[in-house]
Amino acid sequence: MRIKFKLTIPPFAWYSFFMMRTLCTGIFILLITTGAAAYADIYKYVDENGVIYYTNVPQGKDYKRVVTEKRKTSDQDHYNEIIHTKSTKYGVEPSLVKAIITAESNWSNNAVSNKGAMGLMQLMPSTAKDMEVDNPFDPEENIEGGVRYLRFLLDRFNDVPLALAAYNAGPRTVEESGGIPSISETKHYVKKVLSLYKDTPNTVSRAQIYKVTLEDGTVLFTNTPFAYRSFKVSRF
Repeated sequence: MRIKFKLTIPPFAWYSFFMMRTLCTGIFILLITTGAAAYADIYKYVDENGVIYYTNVPQGKDYKRVVTEKRKTSDQDHYNEIIHTKSTKYGVEPSLVKAIITAESNWSNNAVSNKGAMGLMQLMPSTAKDMEVDNPFDPEENIEGGVRYLRFLLDRFNDVPLALAAYNAGPRTVEESGGIPSISETKHYVKKVLSLYKDTPNTVSRAQIYKVTLEDGTVLFTNTPFAYRSFKVSRF
């Protein structure tokens, strides 16, 4: 939807200008608080004749953003339902999925990176194909594919940070590096997701702790037992 509004300042008509500006302000406030424009960024542009434009379709660098997009709460709630369903299906913590979505796309289901990653969980075309995702811009399909892929990485590395590194840089890169790759983007990504994950309510302070007994007898305590399904796991 294109929304455009303009205010012309007539020369030598300052009284009229102030009256028009007051009227414009009222109309503009009404515009940005109605359903038609409430979920789009609004930009302002003043041309050489003093004409002021408000639009959600900027056409150059001289357009200045004056209203930032508001996220639809109903959409967020819908995503949360999908995340809970898919996380339960694949045995992944919902809070970890939410942290990845925040870091990857900031909850924009139409996001596309400069490398071609798509949707909420930023699936690369090859990953989307492997995870049988036909439409990566469909929230449910994207989350399904992203959580399924995350489950695969957690099983492969048995370690959340390494799985996150693989989600960002690819599993082969992580394996060849013998750990988190020395790639600034990947290191920053892992740190950011873990920070978001740990700061999510009810993920740390109220997390259930599990005891994992490895094959060599080593005992490990963790709040992510899904990463160690092949070993003996019990509640602690």
